[in-house]
Order: sequence, then C-alpha cells, then structure tokens
Amino acid sequence: MSSLSNKNIFVTGGTGLVGSHLVETLLEIEGANIVCLVREKNSKSYFYKQGFEDRVTIVYGDLNDKERIFNIVTAYEIDYIFHIGAQAIVQTSFINPYETFTSNIMGTVHVLEAARLSPRVKGVVVASSDKAYGKNCHNATEDNALAGDHPYDVSKSCTDLIALSYFKTYGVPVTVSRFGNIYGPGDLNMNRIIPGIMKSVIDSTNLELRSDGTFLRDYVYVKDVVDGYVTLAEKIDIAKGEAFNFSSGHNFSVLDLVSKVGSIVEKDVPYSILNTQKNEIPAQSLNFDKAQRMLEWKPVSSFDASIQETFAWYLEYLRK
Repeated sequence: MSSLSNKNIFVTGGTGLVGSHLVETLLEIEGANIVCLVREKNSKSYFYKQGFEDRVTIVYGDLNDKERIFNIVTAYEIDYIFHIGAQAIVQTSFINPYETFTSNIMGTVHVLEAARLSPRVKGVVVASSDKAYGKNCHNATEDNALAGDHPYDVSKSCTDLIALSYFKTYGVPVTVSRFGNIYGPGDLNMNRIIPGIMKSVIDSTNLELRSDGTFLRDYVYVKDVVDGYVTLAEKIDIAKGEAFNFSSGHNFSVLDLVSKVGSIVEKDVPYSILNTQKNEIPAQSLNFDKAQRMLEWKPVSSFDASIQETFAWYLEYLRK
C-alpha cells in the first residue's frame, strides 16, 4: 500500500500539464483525498476534459495569497503537498519577469510557510527545473551550481535554494525535483516545441522556431515525471533535504527533434527559423544517477510510443 493512501494531498498547479497527470495518478491511490488549487477554470484542459473536478476538492486561490495558502493547508488538514504551480513559460518570463518572480519565488515561500506552520504536513515536493542550473548544464549533477541568469532560470534557482533552506533551517520535510523539458497529452501551451510541432502537422501550418535550431534539450514524458513526483513523496524520509534530477536520456537539438517527431508521426513538419530567443540556455542535459541510486527510479517510457500517444491526443483535441 502506498504511504499516500488515506492521506490529504494538496496539489498546486493541479489543472496544468503535469498537475493534471499527477492528479490522475493520485486518484488511483486508495483513500487519497486530493485538494487542488485553481486560479481560474480552463474547460479545455486535460484536467477538466477527464472529469477530474468531480473527483477532487477544488479550492480557488492564488499562490501570491499567503493567507489563502495557509488556510487551505490547515483547513483541509493536509498531509502532503505537491507544489507544481508556477509561471512556466520561458517567453512569458522574458516579457513579464515581475509576474514570474512573484509567482515562482514568493508563491513557493507561501507554500513552504504553510508547511512550516502546520505540524501535520509530512512531506512537500517542490518542482524546480533543469533551468535552475543556468548555462552550466551539460550532464548536470545535483552538485552543479544553481546559476540561472535569465528571468525564468533565476526564478527556478531561487525556488530550489529557498525550498532546501526550509529543510536545513526549519526541518520542513521538503524535497526538490529538477526535470528536463516535459511533454505529453494535455499541454495547451502551443509555443512550446512539441505542442507546436503537433499543431503544425495537424493544422498544416508553419512551425516558427525562436532559436537557431541547434539548442539541445532533454525531453521527458509526463508520465515518467509523475512517477518521479510520487516516488519522492512516498520516499520522503530518504528524499527530504535533497534535490533530484529526473530525465529520460532523450536529448535532441530542436531541428533533430522536429525531424524525429515528424518521422514518428509520418508527417512533414514545415518550419522557419526566427532566431529571436534572448539569453536562453544553448545546451542542457541532466544526469539522473542519484534518483536511480537513492530512489530506485528510472524512466520507462519509450520516446516513439510517447510521441504517438501525445499525437493521438492532439489529433482529437485540435480537430474538435
């Protein structure tokens, strides 16, 4: 039986890509009572399309509202927190850094303060990112310096450091996950590369690449991501006070990714290179030996099968 069975679980960002799939998995755990923070309803999201709102407790609020977060954690007697909510779009952080810093940094502080002040909380899983490492992110291990210098990257470096400071200073049982680029059914942010490819193929439109096409990234399937989050919570006694990289070993340049996905779905992907990115990381890859060693976690999803499953979802979504 899962250690999350019959527990009260708070999920921020529960209606987003990762949050929706996390909720889907948590609903399979016996007796788990799930409380999801929602800022605004998006009826097109995977969460609502799957009917999860009828199976969880929805609480409306904003990560920037410290008192609201504390009230939720105490009123619902929360045992475990998955802090997934964030301003997660790199381009948005370039245009609106204030919102990114406020949501990602202070939103995390508000969640951790609620956990610090609630003795019932047994574990907090905080979502960071490979972006926290900044530009020194080739086969990065958890010992690499956190050195973001783009607004989004800085917000994740800070999130990471603040989370671990709450363990070291106050003993809050918090652990940090650092993932590569996450993809899968339900991602509605079409300016991300894989949703953009899907839309281009299905709608027969031109894909615009904001980089020069050579940027390297790890790509990890959302179901492997969720498995990583749940593993962290279930093994919080091992994971607390630690950060863990999670990835897949699937590392592609943008142009190689476009070609690879096109080959899998048997479609041509028309594209043009804009090369308009500003101060983004040219190459990233994560070493996830620590997660394999300490948590016995490993990715299980095949890239080809995951892309096919994702493509099938976008076919249905975009053709309705």
